[in-house]
Amino acid sequence: MSQSETARVTIDTKRVISEISPLLFSGFAEHLGRCIYEGIYDPASPQADEYGLRADVLAALRELNLRAMRYPGGNFVSGYRWEDGIGPKDQRPRRREMAWQSIETNQFGTDEFIRFCREIGTEPMLAVNLGTGTIQDAANLVEYCNAQTGSHYADLRAANGSASPYAVKYWCLGNEMDGIWQIGHLDAVDYAKKASEAAKLMRLQDKSIELVLCGSSSSKMPTYPDWDRIGLEICWDLVQYHSMHYYADNSDDDTGSYLALSAELEDYVDTVAAVLRTVKAKRRSKHEVYLSWDEWNVWYKAREATDLRGGWKEAPPLLEEVYNLEDALVVATWLNVFLRRADVLKIACIAQIVNVIAPILTTSDKLLKQSIYYPLLMFSQMARGNSLDLLVEAPRYETKKFGDMPLLDVSSAHDAEAGAHSLFIVNRSLSEPTPLEIRWQDIKPTRVRTAQQLAGPDPAAFNSWEQPNRLTTRPIDKPEIVDGVARLSLPPLSFTALGVEL
Repeated sequence: MSQSETARVTIDTKRVISEISPLLFSGFAEHLGRCIYEGIYDPASPQADEYGLRADVLAALRELNLRAMRYPGGNFVSGYRWEDGIGPKDQRPRRREMAWQSIETNQFGTDEFIRFCREIGTEPMLAVNLGTGTIQDAANLVEYCNAQTGSHYADLRAANGSASPYAVKYWCLGNEMDGIWQIGHLDAVDYAKKASEAAKLMRLQDKSIELVLCGSSSSKMPTYPDWDRIGLEICWDLVQYHSMHYYADNSDDDTGSYLALSAELEDYVDTVAAVLRTVKAKRRSKHEVYLSWDEWNVWYKAREATDLRGGWKEAPPLLEEVYNLEDALVVATWLNVFLRRADVLKIACIAQIVNVIAPILTTSDKLLKQSIYYPLLMFSQMARGNSLDLLVEAPRYETKKFGDMPLLDVSSAHDAEAGAHSLFIVNRSLSEPTPLEIRWQDIKPTRVRTAQQLAGPDPAAFNSWEQPNRLTTRPIDKPEIVDGVARLSLPPLSFTALGVEL
């Protein structure tokens, strides 16, 4: 097909990939830069509520409807003493935080985090310290959060204001332990042995918890994917999820290849999924382990050495990436990948949520929604039910990094119970509109109920404090459906979300 030809998407709602896990739309909050302090928690702000939480940040996060929140790190967790962050605030120690070389005041800790999660209606997902921490420290935190009163740490929680258990279900067994940058770095075997013993002890505290094993920090690690295989072979029966981390970049200033990054993302998923199948077969196991992509985002503009070290200050401004249109389109294609691989991918946490490589930026009294906020919002609101296997016929274009790629990147969700269908479409064309025909084979849709689009002529355009609404999703004319077919023209550099009534 030439770029001027009409693209076609053919839909059969019986071609189900998998049910879409709501946890694919989750977040990550780390004690890093201004994510916690001056982001989520800022008692000095005029936006602060009675607990010091930013009301405007809470409102924006409620709108995103993130289903789970990973905390407190990240690299931070591998040196974190969780007991520093509980009890009377005037008795909490100030510490040198080694991962980001900042001062940690410990004014925000486990109890404040649980309150924050309840305020925005999200499930807490706690990581335990398997760097400097012991397996006993990890088990003690499970007791503090989940045990009924009548024992030391459960009674300590009650004394700190919550007699009822927090019932934290999701727990991460450390963070990026394959990385030499990680405090307490371990090789694959030593990590897996420590993780397995931590898992057993944590489960003795609460057998209902679900555990995430550390996978490779990225597909570029020299130990990938052997690290994943070794850890899974030792810990398979003890965990429910295996983590993936990846940060995208356009450091080569090659927009065409950057927008085609889904090729690399899908290859990463396929490789680790193959490791899961291999280990399951080798162990002759009926137990399932799924993928948790619990750190993902675009991150490269704020990645110099000076952006990673806090100079031993409180809440230094670190990693405050400014996101543009092409970044938002990459985020949208990433979310398309999540739906297309919903069979094996069950958790995904955008890293992070406020100020630090985040969809939201704050000053002391204002909030800015960055370009990447909007595709995440569309998917979180509309991706329900089952992910569908689509037939996509689109014009092709040549990329330096991935060769021949389709102009369109598409995913779809079908909620039979609600009688709703959603389509998410990225047009990678840099300059020309792409005509599109959408055809439903097995059902007759009634109408396009909603049509939203994020688009612009300049891939480097971004939202600023002066122009906060330069890049947002906006309503477009809803295409008519005639005899099960809808037709529309997709502008270049665009993301389109369609909600269809069946």
